[in-house]
Amino acid sequence: MAGSLLKSTGVVGTMTFVSRVLGFIRDQLQARLFGAGAGMDVFFVAFRIPNLFRRLFAEGAFTQAFVPVLSEARSTRSEAEVKQLVDVVAGTLAGTVGLLTAAAVLGAPLIMYLFAPGFAHQSPEKFALGIELLRWTLPYLPLISLTAFIAGILNAYGKFAQAAFNPTWMNVCLIVAAWVWAPSVEALAIAVFISGIVQLAFLLPAVHKLGLLPRPRWGWGDPQVRRIIGLMIPIAFGSSVSQLSLLLDTIIASFLPGDGNVSWLWYADRLMEFPLGTFSVAIATVILPALSRQHARASPQEFSATLDWGLRVILVIGLPATLGLTLLAGPLISTMFQSSRFDVHSVAMTAWALTAYSAGFLGFSLVKILVPGFYARQETKIPVRYAFVAFGSGMACSLVFTGLALWTGFVAPHAAIALATATGAWINALLLLARLKRDGIYQPAPGWGRYAAQLLLANGAMAALLLMGAGTLDSWTGAELAARVGRLTLLIGSAMAAYFAALWLAGVRMAQFRQSAH
Repeated sequence: MAGSLLKSTGVVGTMTFVSRVLGFIRDQLQARLFGAGAGMDVFFVAFRIPNLFRRLFAEGAFTQAFVPVLSEARSTRSEAEVKQLVDVVAGTLAGTVGLLTAAAVLGAPLIMYLFAPGFAHQSPEKFALGIELLRWTLPYLPLISLTAFIAGILNAYGKFAQAAFNPTWMNVCLIVAAWVWAPSVEALAIAVFISGIVQLAFLLPAVHKLGLLPRPRWGWGDPQVRRIIGLMIPIAFGSSVSQLSLLLDTIIASFLPGDGNVSWLWYADRLMEFPLGTFSVAIATVILPALSRQHARASPQEFSATLDWGLRVILVIGLPATLGLTLLAGPLISTMFQSSRFDVHSVAMTAWALTAYSAGFLGFSLVKILVPGFYARQETKIPVRYAFVAFGSGMACSLVFTGLALWTGFVAPHAAIALATATGAWINALLLLARLKRDGIYQPAPGWGRYAAQLLLANGAMAALLLMGAGTLDSWTGAELAARVGRLTLLIGSAMAAYFAALWLAGVRMAQFRQSAH
């Protein structure tokens, strides 16, 4: 089992890596051609709103609810019944999300006010532009919801590659729009809508090959649809607390004085999302259908072993990623984004935000791994309860931390918002882990003490090298781009070599990850 999980994680991680690299190119183009001013502040809000609902209702709640139900149907029902389930879910999803999107487009001024009230009070021009962009980005939601539905079918059948590669098309569309029509933020918003069409079209041949190309039928009263909806309602909050926290970041940042606060948080979050999306989401994507099958056939020992495998893998990747994001925040931002439009001040401000976000990277990653341990068993009440606690704690921290930052005159008050989000992620992760252990769902396998010592040694070696080689931020911002790229590449390569060499010397072998969840 673990061998296949490791292979599938590698496939998803590789495909996602390609998408993330293009995402970096997209972000670099946007930073260099558009900067971090008022126009990009507005675009990022208009882009984040459908992305939030995508993660709440499509890739978040819907996928977490649909994949276990489909996996169970595949194990216990006929092919005809599985096809019927696919058809009614497709019709109900398309009809519901389509109607909600139409209402949202009509109510775009209200939605923009709810998500960025500071724009309305500080700059009517920014608020009006936000409404225009939002009316282009909102239709992306039903398209990407259907795309997530198709991806869920493929994942339930062990077909991970195409679904993981699919977000690449959004990056391609935005790259083309930025390159050809800069500095038009309206072109970026239109490209978001077009990317939804392209992504849906890309996955349809793969699901047709499985014989499951949907013939949508309305089925609100269908028992299986009702079951999925019942699971989705609490999952919508529970699986997306980090996105809601990021939304709160946007609202508070819209009230901070000056332009750029939303953009600085956005670029920092994008850099953190690179390892999070490449590794953490890849592991979570792979283990959800595996856990669902193990629960359906009543295999609690395999279920616990799969969770244990996921935690071990995420730690061996997540700890060095956290150190890298923290210790190389300034060099990363300077190398990736610095330009005439994205000046030294923007580099420093974004670096503050990335440092704060990186404190919660492992917390975000653990939530991604632990939540499937509940949803695979179709248990939704417990994680949503903890998500409410974490979200409430994060909200309180955002207000307190930001207030203290403004009161003390801290140079980067937006970083206090990011730190509060990181705090909420850790609260959520620790509550989930404690409950899984308390209920006996997850029982740690032997060897965790030795494994922790091995990780501590390897990460210590890597941190020492980074501290010696990173230098001051001025030494990066004052250098030419080619020099920054060469230096950063050498530093990251050396750090990775030191880390994996130290792991090997400490006794960690790849075979451990292939044999730990039989």
